[in-house]
Formats: sequence, C-alpha cells, structure tokens
Amino acid sequence: MALLDHISGPADLKELSLAELRRLADEIRSRIVETVQLNGGHLASNLGVVELTIALHRVFHSPQDAIVWDVGHQCYPHKILTGRAERFHTLRRQGGISGFPKREESEHDIFDTGHSSTAISSALGLLAARTHTGKQGRVIAVVGDGVLTSGMAMEGLSNAGQLGFPLILVLNDNRMSISRSVGSISRYLSKLSASMRYQSFRAHVDAAVLKIPRIGKPLSEFINRSKRAVKAIFFKENLFVDYGFEYVGPIDGHSITAMIDAFAHVRNLNRPVVVHVITKKGKGLERAEEDPESFHGLGPSCPDIPGAGESSHGESFSSCFANSLIELAELDARVMAITAAMASGTGVVKMLERWPQRVFDVGIAEQHAVTFAAGLAQGGLRPVVAIYSTFMQRAVDQVFQDVSLANVPVLFALDRAGAVGEDGETHQGIYDIALFKAMPNLIFFAPADGDELAAFMKLSLSLDAPCMMRYPKAFSPCANGAMRPLEVGKGTMMRERAGARILVCAVGPLAYSAADASDALEKKAVLADVYNVRFLSHIDEEYLASLCARYDAILTAEDGVRAGGFGETLAAILARRGVRASIRSLGFENTPLAQASREALLAQAGLNTKGIQKALEELQRSLGPESKKNAYAASVAASTIARGTPIPVPGEVQHVR
Repeated sequence: MALLDHISGPADLKELSLAELRRLADEIRSRIVETVQLNGGHLASNLGVVELTIALHRVFHSPQDAIVWDVGHQCYPHKILTGRAERFHTLRRQGGISGFPKREESEHDIFDTGHSSTAISSALGLLAARTHTGKQGRVIAVVGDGVLTSGMAMEGLSNAGQLGFPLILVLNDNRMSISRSVGSISRYLSKLSASMRYQSFRAHVDAAVLKIPRIGKPLSEFINRSKRAVKAIFFKENLFVDYGFEYVGPIDGHSITAMIDAFAHVRNLNRPVVVHVITKKGKGLERAEEDPESFHGLGPSCPDIPGAGESSHGESFSSCFANSLIELAELDARVMAITAAMASGTGVVKMLERWPQRVFDVGIAEQHAVTFAAGLAQGGLRPVVAIYSTFMQRAVDQVFQDVSLANVPVLFALDRAGAVGEDGETHQGIYDIALFKAMPNLIFFAPADGDELAAFMKLSLSLDAPCMMRYPKAFSPCANGAMRPLEVGKGTMMRERAGARILVCAVGPLAYSAADASDALEKKAVLADVYNVRFLSHIDEEYLASLCARYDAILTAEDGVRAGGFGETLAAILARRGVRASIRSLGFENTPLAQASREALLAQAGLNTKGIQKALEELQRSLGPESKKNAYAASVAASTIARGTPIPVPGEVQHVR
C-alpha cells in the first residue's frame, strides 16, 4: 500500500524512517505528475521541492511553526502532506483545491499567495506579531533565488536583519524563477558557500561566551566584530551576513538527511538565519529537468507528458504578439523588448533568440522594468514592455509617474488580461482597465483579435505617447472581414441591423461573442447592433455619444471589474452629453473568482455568447413599444463626427470589423 494513503498530516512524517521518507518522495512526485497531466499546473517547480518540503514538515510543527511559501507555485507537496492528498486530483479544477496556498483550505496555508517576493515581509510581520503577543512557534519563509531580484524582497531582508527576530529564511536556489534567473544576485548565489561544521562550532562558542558572568555579552559582541573584520580581509563578503543573518549552506536540496540536520540546527537559533538549499527544478522527470522553463506551467492534457492528449485551436494572442513584435523590430531598429522573468510566457523569447542584444529580462522586478523602459524611451528608443496583467499591478506608480506623466513612448503589452482561469484569484487580470484607463497621456487599447493587436503595435510607433494594450490568455478569434483602419478614440461596428434598438459596446474579443449573440437573436426578432470599442482611453466622446443616441438601450461587456470599468465610463459620458438611454453593464465583481477555466469564469459573469444573449433578451423585454430613437433621428442624421465623417444610418445587416 502507498505510504501516501497513511499520511493525514505533517505529524505522520515523524514516525517514518529515512528510507520511507525517500519512498514517500517518489510517491509524491508520481502524484504530482499524474495530476498536472490531467489538470495542468506548475510542474517543474513542485518536482524540485519534494525533499525540501518533507524535511520542513519532519522538523517543524506546522501550523504552530508557520511555513510561508513565496509565490506559492511550489506548494503542491505541501498540500499533499497537509491533509489534502485525497483531494489532490481536484487541483485547479472548479470547486477543487487551489494551485496556490489558500487559508480557507487549510490551517497549514498561512497566507493567500500567488505573486512573488512577499514571503519575507509577511513572515517577518507574522513573527513580529508573535513576538509582541508572546505566541510560541517559529516562522519559516521559503523563497526562490529569483526573488532576490525583487526590490520588495530586498526591503524585507533589510528590515529582518535590522529587527533581529529569529526568522528562518529558506533560500531554494534552483537558478530559475519562471525563466532562468538573471542578474548579479543569481551569479552571486552560484558562488556562495559555507560550512555546516563551522556554523555548529560557532553556535556552541557563542553560547559558551554568553554564559560568562558580567563580560559575556560585551565579549560576544567584540568577537562578532572581530570575525566580521577578519572575513572582510580574507573572504568574499556574504550578502546575508552583511544584512544581519546567520548563513547555513549551501545544502543539497534533494538530500533529506542533510536538510533534516540543517533545519534541526537552525530551529534552535535565536537570530535570523538563511538556509541556502540547492535544488533542481523538474527533479525526477527527465524532460522537465532538461527544460524546466517549458515545464514551469502546463495546460491540461499537456502533450509533453507521456500519455497526455493534444488540442489545437489556432493562434493564441501571446503568439500573435510575439510575431508582431518581431515584425515591429524588423521595421524599426529602435524597438527593444523588456520582460520581468517571463520571456517564454509572453513570447518575448522569440525576439530574444533573434536579437538578444535588444531584449532585457530584468528578473522579478516589474517596477524596475517600467522605469527602465522610461529611461530607454527618454534615450530615443521604443521599448515594448511585456508583462502579465496581474503582475503589472505591482508597478502602477511607475506607469503613472515615470511613463504616463512624463509622456514618453513606451508600449505596454498586458498578457493574461481578463479571466485567466485555473490559477485562481491571485492571477485574474481583471483590474487593469480600472487601474490604467485614467492615466494621463496613456492610450489604452483592447484588440478584438490578432489583426487588431498587430495594427495597434504598428500604430504605436507613429504615436509619440505612452501606449498600452490588453489581451487574454486565449486564442485569437478568426477575423470575418477586412479590418477597418484604427483611429485613436474610435471603435468599429461589427453588426448593424435595420431597426435595432439595442447597442452592445464590447471590449476586446468579447466583441466576437456579442456578434455571435446578435446573430443568434436575429432569428427571434431581437435586433442588436455590436460596437467593438477598441480604445479604453482617449475616447472620442462626441462620436460615442452620438452613436449611442440612436438606441433605446446600451449593453456594455468587458472582461474586467465593473467598478471603474468601461461601462461606468460610458454611463458618465452619456450623462454629461445628455443622452437618455438605458444602460446595463456586464463584467466581473470586485472580488475575483476562484479557479475554473476561462470559459467557465466568463459564463459565470454572463460574458460568453449565451450570457450576452440572455442580457439582450432581458433588455428587449424591458423596452416599451415606443422607440425614442426617432426622437433623435433628425439630430443624428444631421450630426457629424470627428473629421467630418457622418454617423451611418442603419440599413441592412453588415458584418464588418
């Protein structure tokens, strides 16, 4: 019988022999591979921390000893060992367990995490609270080496050394974050070493000195100062020691025995300590070991795992961006690409392979990436910053002050915008519209398909202004006609039907869902026109208000939060312009949804074709028999929009983009 069948919690590990712990590690790896094969998820990172997790739970007493996982994409072994082995097959499924630590799931999950670089700060705060209240228990923060490129992590490290609380910082050094770790910190860690024997000897000496009556404490301080002086002369500096930490390592992160010994030692230290552990990402699965970046995060039924199936739906938005970036770089030698430890996920890796000198992967440092791009732009280049929508939230101030307020030509590409899916609440890209549409000078665009994405990227080169575009983790809809040229501030009609009393204003690829809903409802004599809004800022208010004045009701659809979103913007425009129209907005609530497929999340919010169709039918029923559209007919027919273009009068059905 499998050992996992007898593990109901961390306490069960303390009864196992070392041989059984090693066997347990193999079982955990098999369970993770089987589950990720079916459900998708983070594979390589979790395979690399199996022995580390076993050793942590063998030595420490969770949850009294709080284990805080940075990012959390390496928490699968932790979940399996903390009473969730039987439910692990539901990982990342709707109604199942989350792919990240989640407090409502288990008392062993101390924080809800999903973004990098927070563990040191949150663990230190928890430890300070325990110290203040007298609560017992150690606090352990588990971070990856890539985290040390982050300013927030370094701020937490500095404060931890200053406070001197006995924080245990486990540095999981696998030379990777999502992409391979970059920067001088990564190179530094690869050279860092120390002796466990020395650490043990020093602990005993320090304890003995402190026991000497009267002179123990000043003598200990003198010895410590002397040791630092000698090390400064004869040895390379140790970053962690300089920050005020003890340093233990490096330790083989796949040797359960070595880690149990190390953790048992540092558990009794009464000062901050770093345990430097060397692991191999993808450990135990040969292909994942050889290519850990590709195996970092996988979709369901990944074909790269033996026995899994394949599926193909066309070209993704990320792929469209990658190809357009190459075309842009060929057109203009000033084009540079910047990413923050996600070159592969964003598609920037394609440009990196062709023009490595024109691509900057700054590591987990989104704030730096944005301001660095501002510097490139000030220097005459045209930087393109590719970052996931959920991670761009970390750099809102830099987008405002260093790019938008400064009005420098940086193009931001927000991948994974809208409903992201199985990664859950921490990764939903639903806040970017509300966060960035009001930024000064920033031209914010939402392409409905890959063609519009490519067109906007080319347009951005001709605009001496900051630009931003958002697109989902999804396949691009197939274009159904020649694309109308982009005009800043204006969208395009995708459906126009004679007699339509309702207009759908849709954001991004939801315009295609709205068009499908309009087509389906035509058979039921529910006529709705569809407007692809394209631009989320710099909106031509006169044009949009005049367009909406032709209809009795407006339905907006956006895969972002309703609060502060496009729907509220449109309602304000119509109110200012005196346009009397009923308006209803479809979008997400402020609190993001838990893990489920993107399709399921859109359906829950009424943002798929069926949901839009239902909303249109409800709007149609709410309208009286008399249409106010005729009341506006004279003014609409006579009005002109920007650049003298008359507003078209609805005629026969038109399928245009």
